[in-house]
Formats: sequence, C-alpha cells, structure tokens
Amino acid sequence: MKDMDRWLGDGGMAIIGAIGGSFEAYGHEPRGWVTGTWRPTDLACNPHGFVQAGVHSILLDGAMNFAINAGLSGRDRTRATLDMRCEYMRMARVGDDLSLRGEVVRLTRQVAYADATVATADGELVSRASAVFLLHREEPPKA
Repeated sequence: MKDMDRWLGDGGMAIIGAIGGSFEAYGHEPRGWVTGTWRPTDLACNPHGFVQAGVHSILLDGAMNFAINAGLSGRDRTRATLDMRCEYMRMARVGDDLSLRGEVVRLTRQVAYADATVATADGELVSRASAVFLLHREEPPKA
C-alpha cells in the first residue's frame, strides 16, 4: 500500500484547508478510497453563507484524486482530471459538519474512474461527482 500519510489534512493543496476540508483516512482495499470532513469556512461561501457550487467541485475533485493515488503503487500517480461531472442535491452552509468520501471505481493502464460524495452528519447526500483522470505510470526498468 502506498504511504499517503503526508497528504492527510489538506491533501497538499492549501485551498482545501482554507475552505474547511480535511482528508483523514485512506486505504486501497478493494480499491483506493479516502474519507474526510468538511466544515465550510467563510471563504467557501457566498455573502449569504451558502457554499458556492465550484467550491464543492474543488473538494470532490481533490477526494477522487487522493483516492486514486492511494490505490496506485510505487511512483504511479494521477496527472490530470480529464472529465468531471458534479451534482448538487442540497445547500451547504458555513459551519455545517459534512463528511467527504472519494473512491476508485476502475483503474486502467492510462486512466482511472472515480466517484466522490459530500454528505450531512445524518448521511443525506449534499453533492457528488464522477470523473476520469489521466494517469502517469512509471515504466518498469528495462532488462
């Protein structure tokens, strides 16, 4: 299993911490996954205290990226988000206690498919995303 401990917290992206997100646990069984929390900050919200849709996208994209990297081995890693679809089911407000989950759906040689969700403390879905990511694979040494 790839050691992703140094990426816990903001995932290496200051914007995730600034908007109130934190990655807290990850694994690779049956495929890569990550869980976290999100308490939206004022920076994540419009003047009325509601989280802007693009801010959800930042966290959902980050969660899927983290999950994929947790599921890869060695120096293999994500390179770019190729396509992402997001849906928003209910409003999130500044200070809400939300949970975050990202998981790998499928890994191929060149791309990975992943899903991510944001939910309330009661488990109600707030937002979700599916995406396709380009992978960078380290070539095995030539004999």
